[in-house]
Amino acid sequence: MFRLDADPALLLDSEERRQLRQILRQLLTETCGPEEVRKQTESPRGHDRVLWERLAGEIGVHGLAVPEEYGGAGCTFTELAVALEETGRVLSPVPLLSTVVLAGQALLGSGDRRACARWLPPLASGALTATVAGFLHPAGLTAERGPGGWVLRGEADFVPDGEGADLLLVRARTADGERLFGCEPDGATCDRTPRRVLDATRRQALVRFRGAPAEPVGEPGQASGIAESVVDAGRVALAAEHVGGSAHALDAVLDYASQRTQFGRAIGSFQAVKHRLADLLVEIEGARSASAYASACVSSRAAGVPVAASAAAVACTGAYRLATAEYVQLHGGIGFTWEHPAHLYVRRARGDEALFGTADDHRLRLAGLLGLAAGPTDH
Repeated sequence: MFRLDADPALLLDSEERRQLRQILRQLLTETCGPEEVRKQTESPRGHDRVLWERLAGEIGVHGLAVPEEYGGAGCTFTELAVALEETGRVLSPVPLLSTVVLAGQALLGSGDRRACARWLPPLASGALTATVAGFLHPAGLTAERGPGGWVLRGEADFVPDGEGADLLLVRARTADGERLFGCEPDGATCDRTPRRVLDATRRQALVRFRGAPAEPVGEPGQASGIAESVVDAGRVALAAEHVGGSAHALDAVLDYASQRTQFGRAIGSFQAVKHRLADLLVEIEGARSASAYASACVSSRAAGVPVAASAAAVACTGAYRLATAEYVQLHGGIGFTWEHPAHLYVRRARGDEALFGTADDHRLRLAGLLGLAAGPTDH
């Protein structure tokens, strides 16, 4: 029997969330058109610093899920998911996923009040960008005590927004097991090389530590559990972004199909096109439900977060893949040109598929979590 782990109130769209969505959509529509997105992805920073500060200062996006004692709004992950859906709708190339979700959840999950008091207030205000390293593959990172304290060695590849982050939260091996560390990197002890990736709106980097000074965050033995919960939060955040991107694709196709005529009729009036659009709508609404439930589970700190996160990853990845394919194909010849905005969404969808595990990875994980792993069959 299905058991609802999340607070039912978090599954309903409150007036506050509707207002947040409306304000964000208005701001992002004005500042994040396709040409602006392309321009920012080619800039040295990779994102619009003015927009980053407006999201933090005018709307308070960065601090939505940060407790008030650390300078945040004290809301839940569900409110943050609303913001992520809207930034995903326009492919806003701001490091919200890496800074607010991954690093923010890592600090909160550590329970280290000193580290939270030091880094969460500037994170909530937009003054600090951050990311995590070694959370999926920690084997290449080690930490050891030096004369002046802890230092990091080794490398982590494909670190989200790793090239420009002000703070790196690193999962590394020590003589006593794995532990979480905070590192404010400098050029003398940390090399950061940008990777050429399919999606230029989501930058990634190879980070090499050469005795980089670091401070322990949390207690020994916590790193594995923190990393697992943070990566699941990342999957849920990504699902919300994918719902937004899929919704944009559907809106764009509907608008085009209602205006583009062929044989004297709008192409949206053809039965074959109607069927494809209806199938896409059903797929997106299913993804929206999976994303909302997963966000509510994270907000409620429910035991079912791993299942909800992987289910949302499967549903939302599939919807985004279908939505971007239809975005290209139903625009006909112009949809196949690289200059068309559809290809920005195709690249985001394909690039995100493997960020925290592919859909097949999550199906296998769900089989294990739900006790559905393949085994001998009784006849």
